[in-house]
Amino acid sequence: MNLTLNEVMSKLEEMGTEQTKRTFVRHGAREPLFGVRIGDMKGLVKNIKKDQSLARALYQTGNYDAMYLAGLTVDPKSLTKEELQSWVVAAYCSGLAEYTVASVAAESLFALELARQWIGSSDEMVATCGWSTYGNYISVTPDDLLDIAEIRELLQHIQSTIHQERNRVRYTMNMFVIIAGSSVTELYNEATKIAASIGKVQVHMGQTACKVPLAEDYIAKVEQAGKLGVKKKTCIC
Repeated sequence: MNLTLNEVMSKLEEMGTEQTKRTFVRHGAREPLFGVRIGDMKGLVKNIKKDQSLARALYQTGNYDAMYLAGLTVDPKSLTKEELQSWVVAAYCSGLAEYTVASVAAESLFALELARQWIGSSDEMVATCGWSTYGNYISVTPDDLLDIAEIRELLQHIQSTIHQERNRVRYTMNMFVIIAGSSVTELYNEATKIAASIGKVQVHMGQTACKVPLAEDYIAKVEQAGKLGVKKKTCIC
């Protein structure tokens, strides 16, 4: 028996804790939210995946936890370009923009088209979502289906502009270099050199303990672990 929207919202409210809520707020979330840990949320995923209209309705509530759950349960291939555009507009913080929307968009039918469009946005959250969408797309797409020349151009663009970019855009640009160097064997040497030239990227992480990974070190660790060029099955998590 499928759950109703009200039933799912009640379950989320029951699972929420003040401690998790405070953590999410420090990371940029705002009311309304319940503070549900992602691991606890997974118990609802299987049921909601059977009801795609419910998955969509969850995102439209504007509740942070419900929006995150929507990203875990919606079928990316079923989303229209217009729906994805409305999702990115509503993604007001990095958790939603860089994870929920970016991962869903990366596995949608419009991944590259929207990533290219969003990267150039004057809105920081839309732009950071664009970089994260393209990075996620690289991480799950076979190399022979990637536009290597375009990725090279983006890497060069990052090298020359990252330190002048907006706060969260700097973060996702840095991650883009890491993903390109780690997931695309052909780009390993080039991305490593660019990562070295970029060096440490300063990003204000608010009142959190989160740190910005050093791209050169991160790529080197992937190579040392023998996982260079390994693709993910999905970037939705």
